[in-house]
Amino acid sequence: MSGWPDRPVVHEINTAVWLGELSQATERPVTLAEVPAAAWDAVTPAGVDAVWLMGVWERSITGLALANARSGLRASFQAALPDLRPQDVSGSPYCVRRYVVDDEFGGDEALAKARAELASRGVRLVLDYVPNHVAPDHPWVTDHPELFVRGDVDDYAENPERWLAIGEHIFARGRDPYFPPWPDVVQLDAFSPALRTAAATTLAGIAARCDGIRCDMAMLMTNDVFARTWGREAPEREFWPEIIDGLRDQHAETSLIAEAYWDMEWTLQQQGFAFCYDKRLYDRLVSRDVEGVRAHLHADIGYQAKLVRFLENQDEPRLAATLPPDAARAAAVVVATLPGATLWHEGQFEGRTVRPPVFLNRRPDEPLDHDLAAWYRHLLATVREHRLRCGEWFLLGTEGWPDNQSHRSLLAWEWIEVGGSRHVVVVNFSDSPAQARIRLDWEPRPWRFTDLLGGEVFDRDLTAEGLFVSLRPWGFHVLSVA
Repeated sequence: MSGWPDRPVVHEINTAVWLGELSQATERPVTLAEVPAAAWDAVTPAGVDAVWLMGVWERSITGLALANARSGLRASFQAALPDLRPQDVSGSPYCVRRYVVDDEFGGDEALAKARAELASRGVRLVLDYVPNHVAPDHPWVTDHPELFVRGDVDDYAENPERWLAIGEHIFARGRDPYFPPWPDVVQLDAFSPALRTAAATTLAGIAARCDGIRCDMAMLMTNDVFARTWGREAPEREFWPEIIDGLRDQHAETSLIAEAYWDMEWTLQQQGFAFCYDKRLYDRLVSRDVEGVRAHLHADIGYQAKLVRFLENQDEPRLAATLPPDAARAAAVVVATLPGATLWHEGQFEGRTVRPPVFLNRRPDEPLDHDLAAWYRHLLATVREHRLRCGEWFLLGTEGWPDNQSHRSLLAWEWIEVGGSRHVVVVNFSDSPAQARIRLDWEPRPWRFTDLLGGEVFDRDLTAEGLFVSLRPWGFHVLSVA
């Protein structure tokens, strides 16, 4: 298995929760080396190119103690898991003590076995990297304090919420510029040449064990954001290009995915990331802002091709708790058929509504929607089987009539593969019926449209007026054209 597809489909798995449930089912501890074949098959349905095993690295007991001191955080645990037990709280996967696989998951040897299982199914492995901070008991804290943002006793006395005293040093707690500091982590210094060297080594070590790396809060390490956060003068060179250039010499095919916010996707794409989170599209979809979605899709295709489209992840609310069922399916069709990468969260297919905090290794039992899960799997398999996202993508305009402007609720695009497949996708992203004419720059002759999800077949003789469509509320057509 070489290289990455241009438009990868990634399935995110909460490693601690997943292994915990497998252990409960088999009544014995299950590590990554002992996952049954059926369980690997379940998380790699047809159409999935990569599995992101979220949170495999060694977690910090010290960080957990600091986090537990915050009553609000404990309340969030209880809200997600009313029958919370002490053993359900294993610490944050983003409070990394060391970049070795946690013993509970079987260590690095078990991860290698997991990667081989995925590769045997033609699926790549994605792991996390947290560039902005580490756990307070990370070896660097005592061995290399120069890698961190540090203060003095006056800083600590004035604002202990922002500073942490460890040994003879005062370290800044990790944070971003818009929120209070995270209580359980220590802030790395993005402008330190020594940190950049150490970060490059760390990133290369992760790349040796996987095929892709999801970089947590990647925008925090850009010169502009870091300078604003910490009031520091930026060096001439940016953090990410410096360490990514070194990575490419050793791991040319490793795909880097940036968690990105604040409209910094383009900046991070330019700094070397293969893909960046598309938070703007997510916000517009879950707020049911059809005009906003359409405007977003007018962006340059080169930019869109490097975006990660998603509807939920470990940080966002569950889709089934955010949108009504029909609206959620319509949004899923949008995400599944656009350019760029797509990210799907384990439990999303089954309609889970509770998103457990990442500190927890157990989630509540919920009724699972097996029909919805079958629909999702059919959607991803159909996109793959019919080469729906192959070739060139074009956003299509819709037209209505003076007395019927419902076409404004429709989103439409086409995929055309030279000498190959041709597809049209139309989604009514509203709770009212909608009709439109969609102009297609095709030869004016009879065409056959087959709805790949619904099974209907339509024979239409295209004219200058285009293709007429009529869709129920939240309805959609995913059409193969012949």
